[in-house]
Amino acid sequence: MTQLNRVRVRAPELAGRAWLNTGDKPLSLRSLRGKIVLLDFWTFCCINCLHVLDELRPLEAKYADVLVTVGVHSPKFVHEADPAALAAAVERYGVHHPVLDDPELQTWRQYAVRAWPTLAVVDPEGYVVAQLSGEGHAHSLDQLVADLVETHGARGTLHRGTGPYVAPPAAETALRFPGKVIALPGGTFLVSDSGHHSLVELAADGETPVRRIGDGQRGLLDGPATTARFNEPQGLALLPDDVRRRVGYGVVVADTVNHALRGVRLEDGLVTTLAGTGKQWMQGDPRPVGGDPAVPLSSPWDVAWSPSLREVVLAMAGTHQLYRYDPVAPALSVWAGTTNEGLLDGPAPDAWFAQPSGLAVTRDRVWLVDSETSALRSVVTTGVADATVETAIGAGLFDFGHVDGPAAQALLQHPLGVTALPDGSLAVADTYNGAIRRFDPGTQEVTTLATGLAEPSDAVVVDGDLVVVESAAHRLTRLHLPDEAVVVDGVAHRTQRPVTEVAPGAVQLEVVFTPPAGQKLDERYGPATRLVVTATPPQLLREGEGTGTELTRQLVLDPHVGDGVLHVAAMAASCDDSAAVEFPACHVHQQDWGVPLRLVPGAEPRLELVLRGVEDA
Repeated sequence: MTQLNRVRVRAPELAGRAWLNTGDKPLSLRSLRGKIVLLDFWTFCCINCLHVLDELRPLEAKYADVLVTVGVHSPKFVHEADPAALAAAVERYGVHHPVLDDPELQTWRQYAVRAWPTLAVVDPEGYVVAQLSGEGHAHSLDQLVADLVETHGARGTLHRGTGPYVAPPAAETALRFPGKVIALPGGTFLVSDSGHHSLVELAADGETPVRRIGDGQRGLLDGPATTARFNEPQGLALLPDDVRRRVGYGVVVADTVNHALRGVRLEDGLVTTLAGTGKQWMQGDPRPVGGDPAVPLSSPWDVAWSPSLREVVLAMAGTHQLYRYDPVAPALSVWAGTTNEGLLDGPAPDAWFAQPSGLAVTRDRVWLVDSETSALRSVVTTGVADATVETAIGAGLFDFGHVDGPAAQALLQHPLGVTALPDGSLAVADTYNGAIRRFDPGTQEVTTLATGLAEPSDAVVVDGDLVVVESAAHRLTRLHLPDEAVVVDGVAHRTQRPVTEVAPGAVQLEVVFTPPAGQKLDERYGPATRLVVTATPPQLLREGEGTGTELTRQLVLDPHVGDGVLHVAAMAASCDDSAAVEFPACHVHQQDWGVPLRLVPGAEPRLELVLRGVEDA
């Protein structure tokens, strides 16, 4: 464990393009003097950032008169730098605090941020007192804010009162940020109306509401259609008739922010909870044992019925994995993925995914779009035991664009949906390109079916047409499937992140972790920390790749390889440090970094990443 040097640092001023949720008024740290300021560096594509938004809600409510949260939006994808897209995301995810639009990463650089999400705490006198990377910090933030309230209340430097948040005008549409769609046997559509926290059945025209399931309020509540509650539901899967008769419900719902699977009886809209506890899974939490579905999940984003497996497949975006759910047993199990984020093919249990967000099923495969790697991938389902993961389109966490042609050279931008077409090809909802793309497994070619769509997130085939969810336009759009698709020779992009210069050869990697006040690393039952290091390209790392329990690692970087990306995943568990506490509470802190490196002779032979650092208040 490495400690930060405890020196008081004046917080850099906030700089960016524009402000949201302030009534168009710019903010400054100087104007917020006397308040505790929590800076949340986020980007709206990032599932971990969305988790942090939810973690902060109770904290913001508890300390409403002394704490001001400021979201600093630092985009990863080109689409996220569009101010209209950011404004839509702020509404979509219920961000009720000021947001600084920082497309050029000005404030990101000033605070030496290296990963999404990162939190920085500024005290009422304008000094940085903490920096934390990753999610799961709500407990320690609560303690820190309470300490700052006590300290600065006694000094007379704490100012209580309302904050600078100004709610934007409310918009009214029948659907609000719909996520996924399925066709029902009677010719109607069922849509996850994520912004209204409910499901809506639409008539065959795709526009006229027939009924709503859920009362429209955030919550996890079973019961009749008029009183049940969801929290930003996404994926929908229709069960076959024989299974539907046995289990008593017809549709499985990925209730994303509730971290749960729900079942809906189509006859009357009755909602039941099938899996999950309502709490998010974190490292150290139990996995399904013996198929028990009453365990924490993490942001299930899509679901699909697999006839070959005779089970529902779950895209578990929050842990970068695929799960399986047997509704008859009922039983839940992990099918593919290690929880490490990245693009790695091979046997399903060893594969790496990056926020799987859409599923489609063909005869021998489950197809998925991996949104953070802008990839189309598949799991070959010749047998559960020997299932293997293959990538059709995608280069990695930092490469994206709109390029058609051979699949090996084609690029997508943060796709969220995939649909099997009648001819055996796949339609990809290429969300941040505003396009529907087509991949032909036979020819290995990628083409473009349609452009100019508003964040398409899913589609379903009906009568030879493709009915597309235009999420940011709050509607379904019917497209005729053309005989020939357009070929786009577009632009390739790479995530624009500040490059870190390090010396070639031996480099000391240090992950800084300081336990929260009143806690310590507890290693009575084994190591309390874990560090995983890989690189892109793999040849960049001569030595130091792999998993270990120390938060420092000696790396050897190959100067002949050139620039690359160092992938670091760190975890630390801290527990209450008091002999008087019989059952100490423990908290897991975790973060993944992708650090672009440039090898420069004479540069620093050391790389420091902050998992959790606290300085003197």
